[in-house]
Amino acid sequence: MDRRTRALALAVAALAASLGAAGPSAGAAVAPAAVPAPVPGAVPVAAASRVALPVPQGTPSPAVSVKPRKSVPPPGPAQSDGTLQILTYRGYADYSGTTSDFEKTTGCRIARYDTVQTADQMAAAVRGRPYDVISAGPVLAADLIASKQVQVIDPNKVPGYDRLTKRFREMTVRSGKVYGVPYLWGYHEFLYDSSRVKGEPTLKDVFGSGHVVLRDSPLTIADAALADGVEGDPFELTKHELDGAVDLLEEQPGRTYWTSSLDLVKGFATGSLDYAQATPYYRLLLQQAGRPVKAVETPRATGWVDSWMLGAGVPNTDCAYRWLAYTASATVQRKAVAWLGLAPANPEACVKATQRVCDAYGVEDPERIGRIAFATRPPDGCKPKDGCPAYIAWAERWRALVK
Repeated sequence: MDRRTRALALAVAALAASLGAAGPSAGAAVAPAAVPAPVPGAVPVAAASRVALPVPQGTPSPAVSVKPRKSVPPPGPAQSDGTLQILTYRGYADYSGTTSDFEKTTGCRIARYDTVQTADQMAAAVRGRPYDVISAGPVLAADLIASKQVQVIDPNKVPGYDRLTKRFREMTVRSGKVYGVPYLWGYHEFLYDSSRVKGEPTLKDVFGSGHVVLRDSPLTIADAALADGVEGDPFELTKHELDGAVDLLEEQPGRTYWTSSLDLVKGFATGSLDYAQATPYYRLLLQQAGRPVKAVETPRATGWVDSWMLGAGVPNTDCAYRWLAYTASATVQRKAVAWLGLAPANPEACVKATQRVCDAYGVEDPERIGRIAFATRPPDGCKPKDGCPAYIAWAERWRALVK
């Protein structure tokens, strides 16, 4: 990292700290889920306070990081012994004393706390063993519901559930049954360097540029579809629409796809980048770090919501429900916003320092949220037999694109 990039990274880190984000733990990092992720589900973006300490690209890391809790974890999900086993993204819940506070206030003990960095690792971990609670983005959530790896949630057992944004609550409802409790969400903007890009660029300009970094996720195809003029749901594409979106992406074969938020910082710091797909949090941080960064005006955007889900085959769900209620609270979501730079599903979390982040996302602006197409597992409401390719087709096209 050169001096200029390092200086900007440190400036961004300092600003993140001023917004309330906690400092990073040694060697820790948060990967999108979309981001997320996050496939977005997508999977959430990395906390900007960690920009100066990224996970080096190419450095192997375990698929699952385990934090042992006081004793050897039992072989299966917690039953009636007052313990809990959690699977989530790294940094998603264990920050600012969150897990220890949960144990203290509820009397439940976290016997196993497994973390992953990517959506693929999340899916592999779920296949490998059962958990009491899992944080899942839209693609994984749909898979878990379809495979019956999660069970129905009784919202009456989750105090504060009705305070969560209604649209997000509805996203994990199937046949009138609730399968998830919304936690955090985000959406994508396309940032540009106004010192390099003149005028008012469009989304078509972004995807036509060779100096842009896009998020490395099959769901980025939905953004390309919007740039290609798709009028319907960008996550329910016909084969023709999918072909058009991929063709647009293929027009620039040397395009960069980011997995580390450092790529965004480096690109804008060195002046090698015209555009970048990012979240509003990075716009806020880069602007206040002195960079001439703006967001492309678009009529629609894509986003994702991550929800907590209740693992199947957990007869005694007392501690699991306490966790669902705990993470739905404004207090806990406020800490998550400050740490991760994502938006809360509970608008009451938007106070003091976190208000600036909430304003960047438009948490309390229904019209702005209404312009976001939140990710689902394609094709969701459109069956493959009706001409809408399933998600596996998106994934295959994406692998061929970025290989």
